[in-house]
Amino acid sequence: MADSDPMTSSDHRRGPDDDAPGVRPTDEQVAARAESVPAHAAAPAEPRGGRGLSLLRETVIIVVSALVLSWLIKTFLVQAFFIPSSSMEETLQIGDRVMVSRLVPDVLDVHRGDVVVFKDPGGWLPPYEAPDRGPVGNAVRDAATFVGLLPQDTGEHLIKRVVGMPGDTVECCDAEGRVSVNGVPIDETYIAPGSVPSQSEFSTVVPDDMLFVMGDNRQHSQDSRYNTGKPGGGFVPIDNVVGNAFVIVWPLADMTLLRNPSDVFAEVPEP
Repeated sequence: MADSDPMTSSDHRRGPDDDAPGVRPTDEQVAARAESVPAHAAAPAEPRGGRGLSLLRETVIIVVSALVLSWLIKTFLVQAFFIPSSSMEETLQIGDRVMVSRLVPDVLDVHRGDVVVFKDPGGWLPPYEAPDRGPVGNAVRDAATFVGLLPQDTGEHLIKRVVGMPGDTVECCDAEGRVSVNGVPIDETYIAPGSVPSQSEFSTVVPDDMLFVMGDNRQHSQDSRYNTGKPGGGFVPIDNVVGNAFVIVWPLADMTLLRNPSDVFAEVPEP
């Protein structure tokens, strides 16, 4: 007798995903179906307003963090300054922007030959009023300057070169018209072409915690030589030093490092 198929032609085989009536699906079947559901159908979409608030919150955090970082850099590391006069030509031109290291003098020492920015010791500068740009413009300018996004105006700051340190004897002029420091004449390679080291004679000893400063454009610089009757006697308190200028950053065509001309003072002895 021929073997017969145990299934009739009306029967069909049930696959693993076909549940018979009254039969609970296995755990494997439930897991397989859950995995086949698209991710976007598993959870409701975030409301459009929620996405907007999240983006706004992230933007505010980024902007505030950038402003705080800029303020910290300006306060403790570097700060930009604008050059308004010709007193430091040819080294610095009117309109130059320079970066000033705030590590001087608190962390790093001041040296002869450094170009330093300092607060007016008193009476060196005429009264200064910043240009009026209206309430909004003034507020934006002041805020941007405070956090370091704009260079500091020079209404209360000056920039000169350090020629005498505390205890130094600075005098002019020797037989060749040169400035001498502690009895040694120096050849100042940085002064403006056509300038002479000083058109007037002087001799002074720099007090403790003070600096004697001069502009590179000697005939157009109201520096220590001409402020002897002002507070401090023409000297700059080291505590008034904001920092030393180390690079010109604007205009881009004039970008250059401001190196200390240490060879000029190499033979000068300590006082």
